[in-house]
Parts: sequence; structure tokens; C-alpha cells
Amino acid sequence: MSYRPKALILQLPAWRSHLLLALIMLSFAGMLTRAIYLQGIRNDFLRQKGESRYSRVIELSAHRGMIADRNGQPLAISTPVESVWASPDDVEIGSGQLRELSEMLGIPPKEIRKRLGEEGRDFVYLQRQLPPDVAAKVVELKIPGIFLQREYRRYYPSGEVLAHVLGFTNADDNGQEGLELAYQSQLAGKPGSRRVIKDRLGRIVEDVESIKTPKPGQEIVLSIDSQIQYLAYREIKHAVEVNKAKAGAVVVLDARTGEVLAMASVPSFNPNNREDLQAGLIRNRAVTDNYEPGSTLKPFTIAAALETGKYAPDTIIQTAPGTLTIGTATIHDAEKSGALTVSQVIQKSSNVGASKIALSMEPRVMWDMLHDCGFGMAPDSGFPGEASGRLRPYESWRPIEQATMSFGNGISVSLLQLARAYTIFTNGGMLMPVTFLKRDALPQGQRVISGKTAQEMSRILETVVQPDGTGPLAQVAGYRVAGKTGTAHKVEGNGYSAHRYIASFVGFAPASNPRLIVAVMVDEPSGGKYYGGEVSAPVFSRVMGGALQALGVPSDAPQNNVAMSPAGRFLKGAM
Repeated sequence: MSYRPKALILQLPAWRSHLLLALIMLSFAGMLTRAIYLQGIRNDFLRQKGESRYSRVIELSAHRGMIADRNGQPLAISTPVESVWASPDDVEIGSGQLRELSEMLGIPPKEIRKRLGEEGRDFVYLQRQLPPDVAAKVVELKIPGIFLQREYRRYYPSGEVLAHVLGFTNADDNGQEGLELAYQSQLAGKPGSRRVIKDRLGRIVEDVESIKTPKPGQEIVLSIDSQIQYLAYREIKHAVEVNKAKAGAVVVLDARTGEVLAMASVPSFNPNNREDLQAGLIRNRAVTDNYEPGSTLKPFTIAAALETGKYAPDTIIQTAPGTLTIGTATIHDAEKSGALTVSQVIQKSSNVGASKIALSMEPRVMWDMLHDCGFGMAPDSGFPGEASGRLRPYESWRPIEQATMSFGNGISVSLLQLARAYTIFTNGGMLMPVTFLKRDALPQGQRVISGKTAQEMSRILETVVQPDGTGPLAQVAGYRVAGKTGTAHKVEGNGYSAHRYIASFVGFAPASNPRLIVAVMVDEPSGGKYYGGEVSAPVFSRVMGGALQALGVPSDAPQNNVAMSPAGRFLKGAM
């Protein structure tokens, strides 16, 4: 029997051991409850945590709808490209791989490090829309945490020829300008997604399930005719270069349906390469720019006069001595003519004659004509940012303002508005709606003038391109042409510039059965010529002639019908 000193024996209270045992049992019970909760009731939590180590949900880009011309030729298509993205927490990259990746992506190593170091991000793009060959080299680096994602990049086969009409998309394939923006909801598809299993190198080893199937965008068929579009762009670009102009635009409409067959603006840009794109080049001048139309507006003044019944094409208007003073202002004719018929007021483009006719009518009569032709309101073509122009209320018109408005000063329009307004002369007095989409049937127009007035105006406008008119250079071999020249001083400050002009011509052909309307505007020609009859009329002739031949429109005149005026006659009176 051993001896233990009494002082060395430790006596512990029984309750302490019981308490310790209870705490241990309670801890086991808590862990058991937690295990039952996680593995039985909330087993999705652990499954998600586990799957996050190897399972990924990847987005499947939707194919954007194609844009085609009226004959089915592709104008905008989406091509597959690859984008490089990273999961920062999973990236394992050495300095050598970083340098190689930097060279391939064209991004400095510091920038790559910065993107990979962003906190709270499990998805970050390193580079968007890479060519397939470059993407393949990135894959060959076998960098854990860096992946590829299939996307689509928009390609425009026509390049700068249709740039202002089509617009372009951004890196996410969303429309930013032009018809790409206007029809974004139809063109854009709906992206899908699928769940896959990847190894630590980012390689897909198993396709688990499709969560959402991508839905491709709709195809849009435009009213544009690619052949006529190329012709229009070529001719307006040539005219701007030859005349050393600031800019230019041309619109070609189907005279019966209001469809836009061509629309071109210069200067243009290449939508496939926008690295050095200047903001001013994006603007579609034919739709978004306002300008004073000059004498191309006179036909609407004369049409309003004929509608009153007080005037006929052969009514005499005295324009001598070639000036008209109203208050402190004096209106001038470019060429003094004396007594002219109403028809000759248009043929000679007499400002005095147009002013006298306008002042003989109530302001409301003239305003109604301009308003009913669509001036002062957007043409509702569906194009983003279309201009409405400026048509002031007739109640505020002073006599001088009514007079100058009769020949296109004091009112602003867009080229598309003006081209559309001329449909009243090609459709028996009906104003036709315009569209950039191909139509399957004739639209319903709105009556503005009588059929009789429309026929009389067509015959009057034919005289403009005759030898004694202001626009013989608009003649087209084999076709009767009707139209009007315009030369307007540009607005500058509170008045008009003495040496800056806008030269224009608007007309239609064949005059016997109109098929096309062509409107041409050249901004600030400075090559020595500035009259609409010598700057814009030749563009009209070449575009109209080529377009009529492309469409196979039958001739309504002999092939030798082109007759020039006496030397210099078409250089004057084209205001």
C-alpha cells in the first residue's frame, strides 16, 4: 500500500465533470444537426460549393440578324470571333507567359496585372473580338484561369458606300448608329447559356446541360438597291472632290412607293475600321442635317397658286426690272427677264416672279401647302435622329418673309424631306410615306394637290431641263426629265454669306410615267462653280441615267434627246 500525503490529493467538484461532458455532447449534437441540415435539408449549398470548383455556366452569344438589300445581297453580317476572359482567383501565370500574352493581346503587362487584381471579380475581359488565329495562340499558352468565349463581330461588305445608312454596332454587337440602332430590337438575338465542367486549365471536359438556347436575331430586308447605292455614292463623292466642296448628299426614292433605293453622304467612313473615326463623319447628312433649299422649293409655291384657281401655267407675271423691293429689303433675279408666264417663272427660276405670286396668296394657303408636303416635321422614315426642319407659323410671317420663303429662304429642310415632298408630282398629287424597308405593296398616300395640278407641275418642271431652262445638264439620254435647280446662300450669323452656297437639284424621270426621284445637295462648292444647274444637275443626270438602266425602265424619249443650251445660259438664273 503506497503512501500519498494528504495535502497533494486534488479534490474536484463532481458538477464540473458533468458540465464538461454536457458541453462536449452539445457540441457533437450541434455538428450532427449542422451535418443533417447541410446534407439533408440544404444539400444544394454544399453541392454549389463543390461544383464551383469545376463547374461553369458559360454564356452563348446569339447571332445578330443579317441586313440584306432588296435583292437579298448581304449588307451587314456577323462573323464568329473569340474574346479572352479570366477568372482572377484561378489565374496562375508566370512572367514569361505574361509577356507572351501581352504581345498577343496588344495590352501592356501592367494592365493585365491590374485587371487580374480587381477584387470581387470572378469574370474580367482581357481582350474582345480576337481573330481565330490569335485566339488559338492564346489557348496554346495553357494558362490556368484564362478562357475563350465565342462572340460575333459585325462586318459590312459595302464599307464606306453604305456606312451612313447602316451605321455600326459596338463590341457587344448592339447597334449604335443608323439602321443598326433603329432596328436593334429585331436584329439583336437573345443570348443563351450552358453548364460545363472544366479542368484546372480551363478546358471543357464535359458538357453537362443546356440552360437556355440562344435565339438568333431576325433578318432585315432593306429597300436599298446595292447597285444604285454604289452608283449614287460614286457620283456624289466625285462631285464633292471635283468642286472642292465641304460635303454632299444624294437620295434616290422609288417615285411610286416612297422606298429609299439609295442614300449616300460624303465624307464617309469605313464601319469595319473605326479606330481613328471622327465624330463628324458619322452624321448622315441626308437625314439629320437641315439647310435652306433655295429654288428647289419654288414648285410648291407655284403648285399652291395653281390650286387656288387664280393662276394657270400661261398666266403672265411681270418681273421687270428684275428686282422687287419690300420694305427695306430688295429681292433680285439672277437674270432680268421682264414678262414671264407662271411656267417660265419656274423655268427661268425667277425670284421676283415667285415672290409676287406668293404675296398674292394668303399666308395660310402657302403654309398649308408646305405643311401638307411634310415640311416642318420629321419624315417618319424610322431613321434615328431624323431632322424635322423649320417651318414657322404663318401668323408671324411678314411680307418679306413670305416672299423669300417662296424661293426657299427662311425655311429649312432635310434632303430626305425634300425628296419625299416631290412625290406629290409623281403620284397624281399624293404625298407618299418613305421607308428604308422593302415594301411588298403600294402604300396609301395622302392627297395634297389635285391630279390636274400634279400633271401641270410635271410639264412645267420639264421645261427646267430644256435648253432655255436652268438645268439642261440634268438631261438623261432616252428619257424625259423633270426637276428644279437650287442655289442658296448659306446662313451666316444673322444673315447670309456672300460666298458660301448650297447647290442642289431635285427631279424625277421618266416624266411620262415617273419611276425614280433623285435629290442632290452639294455643300459649299469652291471649285469655281456654285450654281445648282452646273454642280448638282450633272450628278442627278448620271445617277438617274444609271439607275433607270439598272432597273430596266423603258425609254420615253429618243436616245438623241439631249440638247444643251446656248453657251453659258445654264450658268445663270439657277437660284
